Amino acid sequence: MKDKRSFARSAGLIGSLTFLSRITGYARDVVMAYFFGATAFTDAFWIAFRIPNLLRRLFAEGSLTISFIPVFTDTLENKSREEAKKVSDVVFTILIVSVSVISVLGIVFSPYIVKLFAYGFDEPTFELAVGLNRIMFPYIFFISLTALAMGVLNSLRKFFAPAFSPILLNAAMIGTIFLLYNRYELPIYAAAVGVIIGGALQLAIQLPYLKAKGFLFSFSTNLRNPAVKRIGLLIVPQLFGMAVYNLNLLVSSQYASFMQEGTVSYLYFAERLIEFPLGIIAVSIATVLLPSLSSYASRGDYDNFHGTYTFTLRLMLFILIPALAGLIALSLPICSVLYQRGEFTHEAAVFTSQTLVGYCFGLWAVGGLRVTAPAFYAMQDTKTPVVVAFFAFLLNAALGYILGFTLGLSHTGLALANSASSIFNFLLLIYLLERRTGELRAGPIVRFAMLVTAISAIAAAAAWKISTYADWAAPDLTLEKLLTLISSMAAAVLIYVLLAKVFRIDESRYVFAVLKRGKPPIDRA
Repeated sequence: MKDKRSFARSAGLIGSLTFLSRITGYARDVVMAYFFGATAFTDAFWIAFRIPNLLRRLFAEGSLTISFIPVFTDTLENKSREEAKKVSDVVFTILIVSVSVISVLGIVFSPYIVKLFAYGFDEPTFELAVGLNRIMFPYIFFISLTALAMGVLNSLRKFFAPAFSPILLNAAMIGTIFLLYNRYELPIYAAAVGVIIGGALQLAIQLPYLKAKGFLFSFSTNLRNPAVKRIGLLIVPQLFGMAVYNLNLLVSSQYASFMQEGTVSYLYFAERLIEFPLGIIAVSIATVLLPSLSSYASRGDYDNFHGTYTFTLRLMLFILIPALAGLIALSLPICSVLYQRGEFTHEAAVFTSQTLVGYCFGLWAVGGLRVTAPAFYAMQDTKTPVVVAFFAFLLNAALGYILGFTLGLSHTGLALANSASSIFNFLLLIYLLERRTGELRAGPIVRFAMLVTAISAIAAAAAWKISTYADWAAPDLTLEKLLTLISSMAAAVLIYVLLAKVFRIDESRYVFAVLKRGKPPIDRA
């Protein structure tokens, strides 16, 4: 229970900071929607911004961090801090050379890279995307080094700076839009400048914390460190796994580029809303989970390994299932309140809400993947998630074409295909994990999920009924719309909390105690 209390406190800290990050992120999106709407300008920007972000997930926060943390943690646990410092230094040396080369190549070959993501753009939109991408591509340099620093600090159980740093990116983008909007012939370039400034700030805030812990990076010539080979053996299959996962984004972007103007933006704005519960819950829990599972695996403590995994999966489902139910019930009200003003029309809000509903059906599975895949990584098995992700990619590509084009569901079809792919991926992974460990029992988890789904549906139905009293087609943000949305959300939360207590769902004690006191209750059982 000591580990549970520590886990919940760490997840609570990350969740709180991620919540603040998401709020500033939505402020950034509101500013983007107000100034630029859902147009060819934003389509070009989001494609250009997605490219370095995809590489970040592929090389930095994805394969590198997931492969680095288990080896770094094992070195800390079984050797010494001095040896762990040597590991971080040699990885830093290799990384800074690699991302420098990638940044230069990305700028030079930007036209070809953009075509990989959006071949269907018309000429003006394509040229704009290329120009924006060349400005933003060096973001991969700053954010890759930031991701390595975050991996070190998370392994040392220092979560503040890594969780706080995304706020700086949002603030930089908002600031540059307001300050530089009139300085460019095409004002969207102001947002691109903000991305680079924000990337530099995200790296800068990590450095004092690394120095305080004695892990400030320095160059190393010992590239034959045995840990490098171990990380390399893990990172190669993980690169393929992350590549398969990000191919889903590439396929969706390509399909969207052939659809009506604004489709890329509808997908982006809907994804941002999905990322709110995922960022606060799934990312914060998964961030704490991987070092914990890696530590248990390195000690051979599989009792705590299984207990921690089951606890975190149930905790995640307890929060994500009602979140997706609420997002479905209030999809249009939320999009209307957040985005419908300035250049962002009611029609754009409707299309974004339809996309949001499509993504919501798979939200629980995406959250499940965030805790199930690390269970394999902690056991230094990166092959299984790769194979499963590949088949999920094929399913997403096929369903995306069928639903998006053949059945004419457009943006909604692309989102539904993504959800179906995530559900398939998660269910197959948890089945394989159950078979591999021999101690994980899926039955109780399924029954728990069904109970949470039932009470979430009741709460969401009440929220939807209240939301019908407002006119969501009204332009701009009105007091009626704001109060109705707040009332709907408050009613849903209250009903869900009461029903969770009535049915004595244990996970509610941890969540509510963390929210109330920052400290979960002690289980005396």
